[in-house]
Amino acid sequence: YQNIKSLLFISLIMKATATTNANIALIKYWGRRNDELVLPTNNSISFTMDDQLKTITTVEFSDKLQHDQLYIDETHAKPHEVERASAFLDVVRKMAGIKKKAVVHSQNSFPKSAGLASSASAFAALAAAASKAAGLNLSEKELSMLARRGSGSASRSIHGGAVEWVAGSSNDGSDCYAKQISPPEKWANLRNVIAITNSHEKKVGSASGMKQTIKSSSLYLARVKSVEGRLETVRNAILKGDFEAMSDAIMQESNNMHATMLDSWPPIVYLNSTSFEIIDKVLDFNLRYGKSVAAYTFDAGPNAHVYTTSKYEKEMFDILQGMSKVEKVMSCKVGNGVRILDKHLF
Repeated sequence: YQNIKSLLFISLIMKATATTNANIALIKYWGRRNDELVLPTNNSISFTMDDQLKTITTVEFSDKLQHDQLYIDETHAKPHEVERASAFLDVVRKMAGIKKKAVVHSQNSFPKSAGLASSASAFAALAAAASKAAGLNLSEKELSMLARRGSGSASRSIHGGAVEWVAGSSNDGSDCYAKQISPPEKWANLRNVIAITNSHEKKVGSASGMKQTIKSSSLYLARVKSVEGRLETVRNAILKGDFEAMSDAIMQESNNMHATMLDSWPPIVYLNSTSFEIIDKVLDFNLRYGKSVAAYTFDAGPNAHVYTTSKYEKEMFDILQGMSKVEKVMSCKVGNGVRILDKHLF
């Protein structure tokens, strides 16, 4: 009787904790063909970073709650953040056939909403923790598809190493998911030297920025066509383990995405003067070596991600750290995907 009672008690505990890391795209996701299901206009490719860009999230469903509660870095989340998380939890509740509200605690090891892909790690961790707490036992493919509903790039953070998010063609999103194309150990020498040029939250969020770009940029359709060539170049280089072969394509892709933003109306400008100075520094660095040994890329924010290899890591780190307006420099290795933890945040 006592054992049965204990089992019943355990079954009523709907709580789980997960952690995962941000991913930084080489080929970008910028634009959707379906907003509700978060279906992108093109495939994208990224590397998942190490634990320096990490989110840990604990979710507990309870009959005692009247509303979902969200705490980010031990602080009450803003109303729009709670609304977004609650809408995502509704997807999980529907899948699990439950109606319980949830309390969510999330902690980041890096600034959020600053172009460091915090929404990717946040919703990937939320997807893993919430689905586990709700009693779902999802495969990595299913977890990627679920994470996508919260933030498109979160689909990639389910996996470690190099990851490709397949746009698919089905209207129901059943063929739209991320998959690993190269494991972390194959890229042990790769580094992402990150220069924080502004750690504050950006004025224009990625979702609204995408909509504005698609609606008003005359360059956007040309971008969708041209991205296929860069996808093939980067994918092939990753499969061969050849960083230099994809360096130029990485930089061209970043330039292309930000050009469509600048062409939008009103223009969307994420980069600042220090961002452009870093671009010059990287190009000069490559000229000095006579080949592309480093590649800059910028997500929807002013902070630079300079991909290079361990051979050139210290030199690039010192260059960026020596810039007066760079707030912080950190060097990340390629990391792992989502993990379920035994220790909870609350």
